[in-house]
Parts: sequence; structure tokens; C-alpha cells
Amino acid sequence: MVKPLVLSLFIFASLQARAQQKMEVYGIVLDYNNQEAVAGVQLELPRFQVAEPDPISGKFVFTVTPNVEYILTIQAQDYISKRIPFIVTDQAIDLGTIFLDRDITYEKSDNLITLTDSDLLEDEMSSITSGMLQASRDVFLNRAAFDFGQAFFRVRGYGSENGQVLLNGIPMNKMISGRPQWNNWGGLNDVTRNQEFTQGLQLSDHTFGGILGSTNINTRPSGFRKGTRISSSASNRTYAGRLMATYSSGRGHNGLSYSFSASRRWATEGYIEGTLYDAYSLFGALEYAVDQNNSFLFTAMMTPNRRGRSSAITEEVFNLKGAKYNPYWGNQKEAIRNARERKVAEPILMLNHFYNSNKWDVNTGISYQFGTDARSRLGYYNAPNPDPTYYRYLPSFYINSPIGANFVSANMAKVGFLKNPQLDWNRLYQVNTIPTMEGKSSYLLYDDTLKESHLNINSVANYRITPSMKIDFGGTYRDTESDNFAHIKDLLGGAFHEDIDRFSNTLNDVEGSLMKTEGDKFNYSYKINSQVLRLFSQFSITRSKWEGFLAGNYSTTSYQREGLFRNERYNENSIGKGEKVEFSNFGAKGGVTYKFNGRHWISLSGAYIMKAPVYQNVFINPRENNEIVPNLQREKVNTVDFNYYLRMLNLTGRVTGFYSRFQNTTDVNFFYVDAGVGSDFVQEVVSDLDKLHMGTELGLEYQVSSSVKLTAVAAVGKYLYASDPMVTINFDTSGAEDDIIDPLGKSNLGVSNIKGLKLSQGPQLAYALGVEYRDPKYWWIGATTNYLGNNFAGISTITRTASFYIDPDTGSQFPNATEENVQKLLSQKELDDIYLLNMVGGKSWLKGGKYISVFVSVNNIFDLAYRTGGYEQSRNGNFGQLLQDNLSGSPSFAPKYWYGYGRTYFINLAVSFLC
Repeated sequence: MVKPLVLSLFIFASLQARAQQKMEVYGIVLDYNNQEAVAGVQLELPRFQVAEPDPISGKFVFTVTPNVEYILTIQAQDYISKRIPFIVTDQAIDLGTIFLDRDITYEKSDNLITLTDSDLLEDEMSSITSGMLQASRDVFLNRAAFDFGQAFFRVRGYGSENGQVLLNGIPMNKMISGRPQWNNWGGLNDVTRNQEFTQGLQLSDHTFGGILGSTNINTRPSGFRKGTRISSSASNRTYAGRLMATYSSGRGHNGLSYSFSASRRWATEGYIEGTLYDAYSLFGALEYAVDQNNSFLFTAMMTPNRRGRSSAITEEVFNLKGAKYNPYWGNQKEAIRNARERKVAEPILMLNHFYNSNKWDVNTGISYQFGTDARSRLGYYNAPNPDPTYYRYLPSFYINSPIGANFVSANMAKVGFLKNPQLDWNRLYQVNTIPTMEGKSSYLLYDDTLKESHLNINSVANYRITPSMKIDFGGTYRDTESDNFAHIKDLLGGAFHEDIDRFSNTLNDVEGSLMKTEGDKFNYSYKINSQVLRLFSQFSITRSKWEGFLAGNYSTTSYQREGLFRNERYNENSIGKGEKVEFSNFGAKGGVTYKFNGRHWISLSGAYIMKAPVYQNVFINPRENNEIVPNLQREKVNTVDFNYYLRMLNLTGRVTGFYSRFQNTTDVNFFYVDAGVGSDFVQEVVSDLDKLHMGTELGLEYQVSSSVKLTAVAAVGKYLYASDPMVTINFDTSGAEDDIIDPLGKSNLGVSNIKGLKLSQGPQLAYALGVEYRDPKYWWIGATTNYLGNNFAGISTITRTASFYIDPDTGSQFPNATEENVQKLLSQKELDDIYLLNMVGGKSWLKGGKYISVFVSVNNIFDLAYRTGGYEQSRNGNFGQLLQDNLSGSPSFAPKYWYGYGRTYFINLAVSFLC
């Protein structure tokens, strides 16, 4: 009886020992074309083992448990990913040499950049998030960037200020808006392609990050492919042509490696009429490896660019001129001249030190950025508005007249507009040179200029406590000085400009000259000084069945305005240094992942984050005074997301549910208003505003065969205003006569009833089906059909306050302003559903040591016209005005909309000289 028991125990122990025995799996990863190791390769096994092969030989090794089925995933930037299944027995496994083929679909990043550079996205639409997503291999995020991005789709409805962009570990988001400025490295695709994207709340080695995630752009030449690459592109989107050349030395034996890149992009006119494009990009990086552990990196880049901007238009204007129409330009001496140009020139200089050992990775860097961001516009003084779409020049003005419709005049206005739909530059010069004007310009062209200097100091350390435990910590100090002023660019034939406010007839610069000439500052001049200190720490642990992390950050932020002009309307409150505004904030996030096996796992993450408002939402009217938004609060974000991941041999995917609530947000807006509280150019302060974002995401990818792949993507969101905020109107002039306006020109309109209305954050519903065929002879083609819906125009908060009901002539409520009639007038405008078909394809060759690739994409094949976004105008601020304006069905102050591009193409030819 004892012997069988002993024998059983012996056999059981032997089996346990065998089960716990570890075996090695090894192999080599090389580039198929040059038979060399591939830089930046990442290998991953289902149990979340991650490894990188030797950078010289390409060899790798894993230690695994026998009698388990595995799928090895191999990924590298610009290469086709591979998934290799194998079963470990009681012997080591040699996977041999694994060759990776180059993936010319990375040329889609060029295609994407043409979108993110568009002023439609960046200026008026406050920047979508596509630029952050180009580094991701997640099928959902790829569709969001390259297909949904055409319709200004935002992942989870978030703006890009909720994500962080780093350049060699140093934060690049702007202090004024919190958003990254992609123009600062635009046109440098070859040297900014090495990117590490961290999705959502996941941990990044470089930063605490935002709820949208983080992108770290790595410009180390030692990680670039050695050789020369020359490419040329043609497009009908934002630019017409592009030339780019890049040389990288590769990893040198003497420890030196370097890279240079330059590009030129241009267009006399982009897809939208009158939108010129003129951009240069220069880049240089030098890396020196002192020894095996220490290296230094110096990076410099300069990307000056100039672009013509375009405008949102009403449906009336669209029906007259179509989606390509742009009122900002006109011909002058048979050349296109756009009154709304944007010029950005902000060079970046950066020095990094990297320390790497078995336990430590430390990146310390300092950067300095300086330059200008100037946006031109036409000014008019005691003269008619030169905008051809000004409401008095359109047919609707005569149809909606309070004294009755005048169809004869309306038809004359239509004929006149169609005959002269653009800016009349010659007329502006004629007016300014009338002898009776004695040289005074009624019209002038000027720049709203932002001249900034940024000093960033950053250090981050990653310490591996054990192979399964790691701690990251670091800090950033940022100091920014922003010089803001209006600058006279062209007096358009006149000799001088009188610097007087046209609404109040007061001086803008009491202590300066009344008569300003070309090159002078006028209208306003002030500085904003900003300092930020951020500290973060995070701990992560990885086990065979689960992993988890905890992270926290702390920051201090301060803003201070310094007025350089004494404004007659505000006197002492306009000049000198104002009160310093300071915030202290903290944030925390955590997450846990449970692995059922190598093919199925789930994760749950959550965060509570406090943020200082960006400085454009701190000062009410910084152009004229030091006044700060009253009762200004730090913003709070609560968010949670749940993910299910599927990793089968032929089927991979992700399903996500998310919930986010933004609290205590503040928005400051500027516009002209006619309302019961007066008529003037005003600043609107919306405070105590909450926003709710919730929804689901689905992304599936199915490999039908070695040549055919199918994808399916869906996003279903619900993005709402979650509170009724307070609204205050601040008038440029303080002479308005109304009981609710205080001596400083403020009008407290009270609560705006907007809770439950939809946010204008792009489509809240999106579906895509895609198919891709990849031929063994190195050509491929793909098509994606997309549906986007539930997109809403932005609302006016003024029209949803109690003042909207009041007749300014009587001081009483409009008799017919019933809830039913008001709701009918104020029903939120939903944009039409969008159906888009896009196709991409390409071919590559290896000829005589040269790698040649061609990439072609065609978007919106059926050339559909569609609205991508819009907003209600606040010009009509009371029920009577808005009702009168809408009686005809063609209101003069209807919502304005942006329109997407019709059928567009992008072609890229690249030649790489292999070394």
C-alpha cells in the first residue's frame, strides 16, 4: 500500500517538475531587403512577455513554459506585422530567421498630415486628435485617424488637449490652448515616424499622460534606418506638391550617428478656393554614444509655413456657391490674395542625455522654442464691411426685412453676389486713396501676432525593481512668455491708421502715437507669463495571469498678464502686471488586467484628474485689461474604461466601454451680439460647465488568408452637456444702458438651460468595413466604406438664458415666447449622415540596391458634399429677433457650417538607397 502511494507521489512530483521546467524559444529578425537587423522591433507573447532583439544581430530569446500553445507577435515601425504560432514541448525551439517586409502603408501618415495641417481642423474646429493616432496599430484607432478623420471625428469625443505629445520625452502641448501644434514638425515625416503611442489611461514610460493617451516622438538617429530616402508627392488637398529628402548615417562605430531631413510643400490653391500653402521644413540631429550606458542627443528643427485660411458658411451661401467657396480671398493684379493667412515659424532646439543600464533608464532633456504665430485679417473703420458674405449683401437680408419681404432687392442682391463673390482688393485701395481721407486708411490688413518663447526642462527615470516590477518617476518645468499684439501689415494705399476703438471712440494706446503706420503695433499689446511644474510617479507589476498599475501626479500652474498699452476704456486696469493666478492640482489613475489565457484578457482602468484651465480661458479680455474670470475653478475629470481583448491566430480585436465626466470647465468666447442687453462686440464667459462622454468602441481584424484581410470598426458615443452653466457677457464698451450691466460693462445673464443638449465634438456614431488584398509580388489595394452620424452643430448659450425671452423695447417677456415656440426655434441642428468610400493601394520594388515604393489614396470616391461641423450664431440674442429672422425659412443669421473635401487624391513616390 505504501509503495503505490510513494510511486504516485514520485510521478506527480516529476510531472510538476516537468510542468515548471522552462524552455527557450529563440530566433533572428532581419529586414528582408538588406538582411540586416531591424531597429525598434518589439516581440510579444500572449502572457505579456515583451522583448527586443539584439540591435546588431537581430537575435532574440524567450523563456517559456512547456506544453503551452503560443502566438508570437512581431512588430516594427514601417514593417508588416507577423504572427507566428508554435507549441513548446520538452525541447528548445529554434524559429530560425524571420524576415520582415517593409509596409508602404506607412505612407498614409503623409496622407494624414495633409489633414491635420488643415486650418479647418486646427483653427476653427479646435484640432481633432488624428495626429496623435498615426503611431497606433490598433485597428479602431487607425480607422479613426485615416478614415473617420475626414469628418472631424474625435475619439471618445475628446479634444487633442486631453492627450499629450512629447518630443524625445519633452512635452510639446501649448500653454494657451493645451493642444499640440503639429505644424512645429510638419513635413518631417521621415524623422518623426518613430513614435510610441500609449492609448487612453495605459501607462507610458515617459509621462503621466492625459485621458486620450500620449505620443512620444523619438528623433534619435541611431534608431533610423541607414541610408538616403527621397520622395515626391502630389495631392489636391491642402497642398499640391511636396519634395522631401532624408539622410541617416545609422549607428556608427565611433559612437556618432546623425540625420538630416528637408522638405518643401506648396500650393497656389488647395481644395478650398483661395487657400495657398507655402511651407519649408528643416531637421538635423546628432547623437553621440559616450559608452554603452550614456549617450547625448542634439536635435534642431524649423518648419516655417504659410497658409490661406477658409471660413464656415451659411446654408444660403452654400446653395449659391457650393462647398469649395471661401469668402476670404480675391484677385489682385490677377493673383490670388487671401486676407486670412496664417504664418507659423517656431524653431525648436533640444538637448537630451540618455542613461541605460540593466536596472535604470533615465532621459533628461532641455528644450527651447521661440518664434511667432501670426494670423492676418482685414480691419475696417467707419467704412462698410468688406466681407462679401456680410448679411446685408445677401438675398436673405431683404427677404427677412421687418417692414416686409422685398423680393426685387433680394434678387438684385443674389445677382450682385454671384457676379462679385470675392474680396474686391482694388476697391479697398480706392477708398483709402480718396483725397478727402487725407491719407487715413479706412481699411487695413493686420496680423494678430503671438510671439512666444518656451523653456522646458524634463527628466524621467524608469527603474526595474525586479523583472516583474517597475517604478517610473519624473518631473517637468515649463516657462513660457507670450507676447501678444496686433501688427499693421498693409495700409492698402493709405498713409496711417488712427488707433481708436470704432465702437466707443476711445483710444487703444493712450500713451502711444494716435497715428500708426505699417510695421507698428496697434489696437492691443500685452504679455502672458506662464510657469508649470509637474511631478509624477507610477508603479506597475506584471504576473503570469494579471498585471496592474498605480500612478499619481502633482502640478502647480501660474499665469500673469502684463499690459503694455494703456487702454482708455480701462485705464489703470489695462497696463502693467495684473494679479498672478495660481493653481495646485493632483491626479491619480490605476488599472488592472486579468489574462484568462493568451487569447483572451480584460482590463479595467480609472482616473481622477484635476487640471488648471488653459490661459485662454483665464482672462476675460486680455487684449484690453487684466480682469480674470471670477470664481475661476480648476477643472476635474473622472473617467473609467473597460476593455476586452481578443488575440486569436486569424482574428484580433478590442471592445471598449468608457465613461468620462468633465466638471467645472470654463469657456471664453468672442463675437458680436444684438440682444436685450445691448449691441456690441462682447466676450462671453461660460462657467460651471460640466460635460459627459460615454460610449463603446469595437475594432476587429480578420485574416481570411495570407493575402486577404477584413476589418470592422464601430464607435457609438453619447456626448452631452451635463449641467446648466452660468453665462456672463462682457462688453468692450461700458456705456451700454441697462440695469443688469455694471459699470465695467458686465452683464450676468444667469443660467443657460443647455443640460442634455449634444456637444459639437464631431460624429457620435461611426461604422467602417474594410477589405485589403496584399499580393506576394509586393502590391496591395484596400477599400473602406464608412458611415458617420449623430453630428450636431454647436449651440449658442446666450439664446438659452432668461434674457432671450425679454423684449428690450418693453422690458417684459415677449407675449408669444411660449416654451413650445422657443423650443421650436432653438432645436439643436443635426448634421446630415455621411457615407464615404475610400481606397488606397501601392506597389514596391527592390532594384539594384534601391527600394522604390508608390502609394496612392483616393478619398470620398463618390465626391459627396457633406457638413463636418458648425455652430449657431449668437447675433440674434432675443426671441423677437430670432423669430423674425426665421420667418422666411432662410435666416440671415443661420448656423454656419464647415464642409468636408469632395473627391481627393494623394500620390507618393519614394526611393530609398539601401546601405
